[in-house]
Amino acid sequence: MKSIYLRNFTATAVLVLTCFLLVSFSFVSIGRIYLIREYKSTMDNSAQEVARAAEAISQIDSLNSWLLGMSISSLARSTGNGILITDAGGIVVCCSDRAPTCEHMGRQVPLELIGEIEGRKNLVISDMGGLYHQGHYVVAKSIGSDKSGEIIGHVFVTNDTDKLLGIWSSFLIIASVVMVMVFCLSMIVSLVYSKRIARPLDEMALASRRFARGDFSVRVRQEGDPEDEMGALIDSFNKMADSLESSEKRRSEFIANISHELRTPMTTIAGFADGILDGTIPKEEEEKYLISIRDETRRLSRLVRDMLSASQTNARAADPSRRTVFDLTELVLQTLLSFESRATAKNLDVDPQLPDSHILVIADKDAITQVIYNLLDNAVKFARVGSCLTLRLYKDNGKAYVSIKDEGETIPPDDLPFIFDRFHKSDRSRSLDKDGVGLGLYLVKSIINSHDEDIAVRSEEGVTEFVFTLKLAEK
Repeated sequence: MKSIYLRNFTATAVLVLTCFLLVSFSFVSIGRIYLIREYKSTMDNSAQEVARAAEAISQIDSLNSWLLGMSISSLARSTGNGILITDAGGIVVCCSDRAPTCEHMGRQVPLELIGEIEGRKNLVISDMGGLYHQGHYVVAKSIGSDKSGEIIGHVFVTNDTDKLLGIWSSFLIIASVVMVMVFCLSMIVSLVYSKRIARPLDEMALASRRFARGDFSVRVRQEGDPEDEMGALIDSFNKMADSLESSEKRRSEFIANISHELRTPMTTIAGFADGILDGTIPKEEEEKYLISIRDETRRLSRLVRDMLSASQTNARAADPSRRTVFDLTELVLQTLLSFESRATAKNLDVDPQLPDSHILVIADKDAITQVIYNLLDNAVKFARVGSCLTLRLYKDNGKAYVSIKDEGETIPPDDLPFIFDRFHKSDRSRSLDKDGVGLGLYLVKSIINSHDEDIAVRSEEGVTEFVFTLKLAEK
């Protein structure tokens, strides 16, 4: 199976290669046209200069004068071109070749060829009617006479095609080497970068396989920018791993705690039943132990019922269709009235700090009623006799806040982070279900979290306060 980094590298390589081929083809085509155009311009300028010089010299001498020959020889050396001058009939009368016996002198260039060359805007490749053994680039200009205005000769500027193409070939070789080096460098960079991108994905795949084996301790290293897409993916993956590890830990704790909760009454029931059956327990005491068996059986029943109730309440609270707009002030007051007798029995001074106006929120009314009831039940149960119980309701920054404060024992700081966990081994955190299984505060937090809201607890110097938020309804 191909790895993603190889697929990414292959795609990048194909893309880069395609771009290089397109750029190279365009570069070669445009470069060749540009080079020929530049040579054409240079040759045109040379032909124009020679034509003007020939016209001037023709006023005092002939076209085959020594002065004109020296001039075109000097120009030919500086430009690298060959220069021929013919008379009006096409006979070569002057040449830039400084050899003692120039092979071009006296030879004729066909008049129809002269007309064809002078009429072309582009460079013409020709052997000049046999003057050259192979094709040359040729530019031609007419030489006129100032006196009569007639054409007295022609100037031909030539350049060997092999020489021009040789220059172009050398340029292409250098350009090709540079392009190949750039291509190879881009491929190396792409290979390294693709591997670097794929490394976190490989680590995620390895971590996932370890997750499947039950090992949730592995994490993916964050080596790049945590703000980019890959960094965000790695961060989300690690958070998921943290959540899975935490969930696995809670699951293990849940199994251990529920096993403990089940083992104690079942051991008691089995022990008392065996004692009754084998006669260890006297007949006159059987009723007392049967009562214990009944109480433990009911405790097991409450355990199952409370766990089922917690699961159902969580499911209902997470259903957005059950959320409605209601008056939180009225709900708090109604729930508080249900604790009047218990508060009176403990001689509690209840201080309801409720606003005069209504506070409308959007939430699952039944679930929020359960939250307020559980927190008030916890406060009343653990408030010191004769102390003050404060219930405050207010709103701030688009949120409604409910605060329930009681005066009693301080919750140990080590227990505060775990107070909302199921079956946490703290008398206070298990207090909502003193006759149950310790799901009260866990249920409270689950309901609030299902509404995407927060709940916090603070306990200092004998004062414990729970505060949770709800979203205000839009007016």
